[in-house]
Amino acid sequence: MTVKEYNNAVREFGDHVYRFILRSIKDSHRAGDIVQDTYEKLWRCVTEIEYGAVKSWLFSTAYNRMIDVIRKDSRIIGIEYYDDTSLYAEESSSDLNEVLHRALERLPAVQRSVILLRDYEGYNYREIGEITGLSEAQVKTYIFRGRVALRNYLVKTSVWQ
Repeated sequence: MTVKEYNNAVREFGDHVYRFILRSIKDSHRAGDIVQDTYEKLWRCVTEIEYGAVKSWLFSTAYNRMIDVIRKDSRIIGIEYYDDTSLYAEESSSDLNEVLHRALERLPAVQRSVILLRDYEGYNYREIGEITGLSEAQVKTYIFRGRVALRNYLVKTSVWQ
């Protein structure tokens, strides 16, 4: 990859990678750091990576860095208890976009990541598996479970009524 292609990759994919990470961890400073680390790593490998594969490489690297950050934080803070009941809303809201974002925030990180990659970024199951290091079957399972949880949340918020 040339310097010009690197700059194009920053312009073309930077916002997409940032939004993906931000939606996953909900911390703009950390998301910015992860994206910056990802592009720094790309710069170090600029001669080894073909431009055609850079989008997938960026998402994979950013995802792996995000997982590292989450793991580091869980060791420092402690393991969070995941409670299924948090997926059910207690209030009614008519703003579907707001409700969807609240529902996504309540999903476990892996489910949220694969759903964002599939539904927001448009990756297929194989590509998501490559990015996340999951098998295609695991990706399908996480997407299915995440969508069921999202549907349950939407039904409980009375958005569809």
